[in-house]
Amino acid sequence: MENANKTASGPLAGVKVVELGVWIAGPAAGGILADWGADVIKIEPPEGDPSRLFHAILGGELPSNPIFEQDNRSKRSIMLDLQTDEGIAVALDLIAEADVFVTNVRRGGLERLGLDYETLSERFPTLVYGHITGFGREGPDADRPAFDIAAFWSRSGIASLLTAPGQVPPFQRGGMGDHNTGLACAGAISAALFERTKSGLGQLISTSLFREGMYTISFDLNTKLMWGTDIGNNDRRIASSPTANNYRLGDDRWIWVIGVDPERHWAPLCRLLALDALVEDARYATPTDRRINAEALIATIDAEFAKLSFDELVARAEHEPDFFWCPINTLDDLLADPQLAGSGGLIEVPDGFGGTSTMVATPVDFSRTVVAPRGHAPELGEHSAEILAELAD
Repeated sequence: MENANKTASGPLAGVKVVELGVWIAGPAAGGILADWGADVIKIEPPEGDPSRLFHAILGGELPSNPIFEQDNRSKRSIMLDLQTDEGIAVALDLIAEADVFVTNVRRGGLERLGLDYETLSERFPTLVYGHITGFGREGPDADRPAFDIAAFWSRSGIASLLTAPGQVPPFQRGGMGDHNTGLACAGAISAALFERTKSGLGQLISTSLFREGMYTISFDLNTKLMWGTDIGNNDRRIASSPTANNYRLGDDRWIWVIGVDPERHWAPLCRLLALDALVEDARYATPTDRRINAEALIATIDAEFAKLSFDELVARAEHEPDFFWCPINTLDDLLADPQLAGSGGLIEVPDGFGGTSTMVATPVDFSRTVVAPRGHAPELGEHSAEILAELAD
């Protein structure tokens, strides 16, 4: 049952955050904190966060900037020139009143501005300082520039692991590493705020695109560390288990069969496809036999799946509860998926004109302190006068 005492404040209501974020990862962390109820003041240079450029990169024909909106809704924007003494002075005044400072500016740049952790922690010992980097704060490439396609996707090993033998490395989709790293940073900031209730002190929390990439492939990387072996890349035509493979249907939709227990899920797969005889076939008697004879077996299974439409598969699967599967959705399929609403994956964001825009929700729900976005992403410097007036009070 839903908690009857739920509020629409968000669990971080009352927390004040100053964000000096550019592009995606830093603003993503700040955006999650804002979604969770924090008052996030976004410091932007006179030319604005470069993520505002995505509007032009996407063609600039529509009035909104979906990429910027996703990571910057519910924030307030103040425009400051941090190359001036006046701009730095205002930034320091804001940080003096903040619980959290979050940034993904490189360490060298922060040191030149006097906004590095060592300087700020000495002046503001209760401040929680969240720093996202490309490759970490130490090491030979600590101050090397990086986007997530470099540090998260390429250098961490993800792209290599997803490259089929003899094929070119795949491109990642935009922001994949940035958003995961922003979520890790927001979680760590929340933990540091909790710890501060006991110690009374702030601390540095840091994460990197590189570290997030390695954590993402820790299934493979830990196996390499502990056993010294690689987990081979799967070729669907000779997949080690036919119950954990992707298949193409007759109407060109793809599905993934996810029967990870080869003993439990083998017979249901055969029954679903009216291939009951395979269960008694000596060539496929054990998981090892099925792996040895995978090419012929999967060709047989492919032929049967190709006879089915998606709707026909759904109807058959209703009678085979141990046949585990899922559709491989396109974006249009995803938006039409009846589970999307039930998952809480979308959220309505007030547009300031009495309506709302549907956007992607951050992937966490709270039963009592319910997340409620307060508005669209701010215009550049939209709240400068308001924020400066608050400082003067």
